[in-house]
Amino acid sequence: MTRLPAHLTRKLQQLFPDAEDQNAFVADVLEKALAEEATEEETIAAVGGTLHLFTDGGSRGNPGQAAIACILEDPIEGKVIREHYERIGVETNNVAEYRALIEGLKIAERYHPNRLICHVDSELVVKQLNGEYRVKMPSLQPLVEEIQELSMQFPDIVFEHIPREDNYRADRLVNKALDEHPAPAYKKPGQVQPPLL
Repeated sequence: MTRLPAHLTRKLQQLFPDAEDQNAFVADVLEKALAEEATEEETIAAVGGTLHLFTDGGSRGNPGQAAIACILEDPIEGKVIREHYERIGVETNNVAEYRALIEGLKIAERYHPNRLICHVDSELVVKQLNGEYRVKMPSLQPLVEEIQELSMQFPDIVFEHIPREDNYRADRLVNKALDEHPAPAYKKPGQVQPPLL
């Protein structure tokens, strides 16, 4: 087994006085690092080309319980490279749409496409990112800036608006995330869950 440098050993002992906890922590960190390395090795083979990213975000209530989804697709082979969906807590629809795109860009970055076409069913998000609309809500500005920063990692990136019905796969994943992990809030007997907006 590899010995840690003295300063790391001391820090580990401060954080986890129990030796078993120290070992569990180190094992967990190594396991995560090895998993990330394996993921990076898988993505190296997918360097270049044009990829399509479909994203969606929504909330049940506005704000309400929200989720995001993204699908990265190789249009030439017609296959899905990666899907991701998750609950993000209580947010507005607009925040969910932006957060879905941010997650999708982080995933797409690992595959090093020469061109990335982002398909988003929120006309507001697309027009704000393309500079056609100003970002009026201060809460959205940091999300826009994060997307602009992530966009710099791609040689060519396009944000396109698509109709909601053409984005049904990402929409289905958003609903799946919300259905699999229902809201922890109290629900009155006979109360119906509001539809996804």
